[in-house]
Amino acid sequence: MNTANPASYTSFDGHRRIAAGSIQANALAVKQARARGAAGPVLVFDDATGRSVDIDTRGSDEDVLARLAEAGAGSAPAETPEPAEARGRGRPKLGVVPREVTLLPRHWEWLAGQPGGASVTLRKLVEEARRAGGEKDRLRQAQERAYHFMLAIAGDLPGFEEATRALFANDEPRFRAQVAGWPADVRDHAARLAFGGAAHAEAGRGSRAPESGVAA
Repeated sequence: MNTANPASYTSFDGHRRIAAGSIQANALAVKQARARGAAGPVLVFDDATGRSVDIDTRGSDEDVLARLAEAGAGSAPAETPEPAEARGRGRPKLGVVPREVTLLPRHWEWLAGQPGGASVTLRKLVEEARRAGGEKDRLRQAQERAYHFMLAIAGDLPGFEEATRALFANDEPRFRAQVAGWPADVRDHAARLAFGGAAHAEAGRGSRAPESGVAA
């Protein structure tokens, strides 16, 4: 996760959304909810995975934020530069990392006959495979993050099992029908994680004004 696309989190008090946005905003909202005597379990979800995360809200607001800063929460991990001695002399590697590839003789013969040679052809094949599988990967990730969220917060709600089947069948109309009776904040967040799009986020806003400090 980089600074241009910062990590996003969403917090719930029971079935009511209380915050969305940065981990810092969520941490303070959760701290306030707990101080007021939250009605239900207060959970913070990583929007990238749909899994709940633990936040230590003890102490003052400054203490909470300091712990997050110390842990580097919401920031991009530092990249480890390649050691200078590994680069050697001559032309820069341009990100090329040597690896051993095991192929049958007929594969090497075919590669050797392709324009640009084996390395160029292999790179093209890998990029084509990545593009072809990219949409499937995005679909799988969306289904998994929605499922993790639903399991944690909506596992006992009516229609959960059918909604799960519709989710993994990528059947959005059937999914929406099954979650229609769920609490609005849970229903809308599950749909947004599963299928994305601004319409999902906007669908339930008219039912409840978000609390102060909530980042939509």
